[in-house]
Parts: sequence; C-alpha cells; structure tokens
Amino acid sequence: MTVEPTRPPLAVTLGDPAGIGPEIALRAVTRPDAPHCLLIGPPAAAARARDLVSPKTQLRAVDAPEHCVRTPGTIDIITSSRSKVHPYGQISAEAGQLAHEAVMTAVALAKAGRVSGIVTAPIHKEALSKAGVPFPGHTEMLEKYSGVLETGGRVAMMLANEELRVVLVTIHVSLREAVEQADYAAQLRAIRLAHKGCQAFGIGSPRIAVAGLNPHAGEGGLFGREEIDIIRPAIEAAQADGMNVSGPWPGDTVFMQARQGKFDVVVAQYHDQGLIPIKYMGLDKGVNVTLGLPFVRTSPDHGTAFDIAGKGVADASSMIAAITMADRMSRARRG
Repeated sequence: MTVEPTRPPLAVTLGDPAGIGPEIALRAVTRPDAPHCLLIGPPAAAARARDLVSPKTQLRAVDAPEHCVRTPGTIDIITSSRSKVHPYGQISAEAGQLAHEAVMTAVALAKAGRVSGIVTAPIHKEALSKAGVPFPGHTEMLEKYSGVLETGGRVAMMLANEELRVVLVTIHVSLREAVEQADYAAQLRAIRLAHKGCQAFGIGSPRIAVAGLNPHAGEGGLFGREEIDIIRPAIEAAQADGMNVSGPWPGDTVFMQARQGKFDVVVAQYHDQGLIPIKYMGLDKGVNVTLGLPFVRTSPDHGTAFDIAGKGVADASSMIAAITMADRMSRARRG
C-alpha cells in the first residue's frame, strides 16, 4: 500500500470581512470530511463567523503553516492583520485592505511551498479600490504577486462545475476593452492554458472549443472579421502544436454542446459570455480556478453577498466545491 506523504494545509483566505467570506470559510473548513485547511485573515472576522456558524470550534493562532496540527474541533489561523470588527454589508477601505493583506500572505506561503494551495473567499472590488489596491480582482492580483509576469507568463480564469468548464480570454475590463484585448496573442494564450488546465483535471487530450466574439461567430465576416482575422489563426496555430481545438463556434450554442459532452472546455471571449452559462447552472456549483500560476488557486464562483452577510444563511456549497477541487489539484501536482 502506498502511503501519501504529509502535505501542507490548504490556505483559505477570509475575503472581505464585511461579506459572507468568513462565514462560508468557517462552514467549509469545519466539516468532518474537509481536507486540512489553514485560515488566513483578521482574527476578529474569523471569531465572529465562528460564533455564527460553529460556536464549539476553537480557533488557534499559529505563526507558520509548519506549526499547524490537525486537531478535531480546532481550526488554525494565521493572522494577516489585526483590526476591529467591521459592520456587515458596508463597503470600506479598511475591509478592502484586510482582504488584500490576506491574499498577499497566502501567496507568499504558496510560492514558498509552505501551503498546498490557496482557496480565496470573496472580495469586494469597490472596497479594494477605496483601499488603493490597483487590481480589480483576485486574478489580476495573483498574476502580479505570483511572479508569473516576471517570467513572461500570464494567467487565465477557468470557471468549472461538474458539467462545464470555461476559460476566459479577457476578464475584468469593459466590453469595449475586451474586444481590443482579445487579440491573437490572448487567444493563443487562453487556448494553451485551457489545454493545460484540463490536463490538471486528468484529461490527457482535451477537446477545446473556442467561442466566437460576434453573433453567429461573425457569419463569415458579415457581422465582423475578428473570427477570420484573429481567432481562427490562433486556433490553427494551436492545432499545429498538437492541441485538439476547434472553432470559432457561435457563442449562443457552444456551451450547450459542451454540456452535452462534445467538448471538455470552452474558451470564451469575455467575462459575461463565459460566466453567464456557468452561473445560470447554479452559484452553489461553480468554482473559479486560476490557470498559469506556479501553485493551486481556487475560489467560489460568487461575490461577497453583503445583503445576507451576518445572517447565518449563506450557502457554503461553492466554497466547499472550491476547497475540494483545490485539494484534488494539489494532490495531482504532487503525483
């Protein structure tokens, strides 16, 4: 019998303390069948969430992942910053800064191999902006802090559930900017990352479909030439590299075809084109995976839900799915 070597815990950031992040994180990590997890964030937010959803759980402060000991009824936490308790449901610069600091702490640990991966609870983009953080979301933040850009690499966002996987060519920009950014290099990068991302799920030769940018995938140039001049050449280059990729396919049907089993992943051109099909299938099922990082990172596929924060009713299903997927991916990386 092969015995798996002891792995470091997964780092779970608490997200914006004014949202549901701490609550769903505590719900997820205190499950009896949860993998070994370490919380990262302000202790006041963790304690308040603990009192709300799992009052018998003990929070134990540690200063390093190496000091974590998996103990029934106890969850370890690394304090990324100290602060007072924030009112639920309110956007603030301080809450945005606390969320940012937790991510930076987690990334530093992941880069050093001291945690098995990162699972991030939701952050609020306006709170980040108020705090002066120059990133609109986790994906851009992780791309910068991970060191990927320094080596000439880039990352991509994959949204996944049990029926559908989607990789985005562009993410948190306006639709006008998305059209400008969806150039040949961005297309080829997204296709390559989709290929590698599916292989991380154990799919040896993934079937990749690329969605068109324009209605009906441009209808042979009648509704735009991006499919002819940009997207198809990138597909052909990826095919020449041995990837099983096809398209561009009309965006209004390709996701249905993927869900029916024709494709393993769809490369979508912009944020809403890819996220609407995933989220329509249920926010409790989707997981956000950042492809191209030197470590595993996942997150639930929803936001801070300020309207229900602190009421004890937040559904942790997507966070549980994100932790489960991160655990599976970290095991695969370690063979």
